[in-house]
Amino acid sequence: MSKIIKFGEDVEGYSIPVLNEREIRAAAGILFLATFMSLIFILFKGNFLPIKYVITLFLIDFFIRVFISPKFSPTLIIGRMIVRNQTPEYVGAKQKKFAWQIGIAMAATMFVLMVIVNSYSPISGIICLICLIFLFFESAFGICLGCKIYPWFFKDKVQYCPGEVCDVKSRQEIQKVSITQILMVLGFIALTILLVYLFNDILSEKPFDLFGIENTKLPE
Repeated sequence: MSKIIKFGEDVEGYSIPVLNEREIRAAAGILFLATFMSLIFILFKGNFLPIKYVITLFLIDFFIRVFISPKFSPTLIIGRMIVRNQTPEYVGAKQKKFAWQIGIAMAATMFVLMVIVNSYSPISGIICLICLIFLFFESAFGICLGCKIYPWFFKDKVQYCPGEVCDVKSRQEIQKVSITQILMVLGFIALTILLVYLFNDILSEKPFDLFGIENTKLPE
């Protein structure tokens, strides 16, 4: 039973249980896409059915991760299948468990408000937005925002963070950002604002059907 209900894997060379960050990022990407698409249905169709399914499955998946074992989480299994040809990047399991407990708290709140009570409010909207931000940062940047909060509550040192950000070290040359590069980013932002100001009316026009497919009527 202890082999089944266990958080993290024992890997040679690591003093604590670890998880594969690559499959975690893949799973976060899957959940982000599902949540984002369900919100599209709400915004443009007023359809709350997809988000109710996503919230329910999200809660079940995270419950399995935290209270049984991450190795049996459906989204992590799918993530493992997707990145199985990539070299694992091991991260400490302890801080991930704390982050996923935050995920359970948010998912459970959403489940009560939207599935059981069948309501929507600024509370559910804000929680959903926070979930999206957490999932996006994990999948896109490999930054676990929940793990960043871990040291606020626990005194033990966080080990094996993605990209070794736990370890204090000087940046390598390729990681440094020069003043010229910062100016390029600022210039890009200024260009974006200028494009919106000059061409917004033109770009707002609805595109026409190039091949006239939409207006083609099938013979009766």
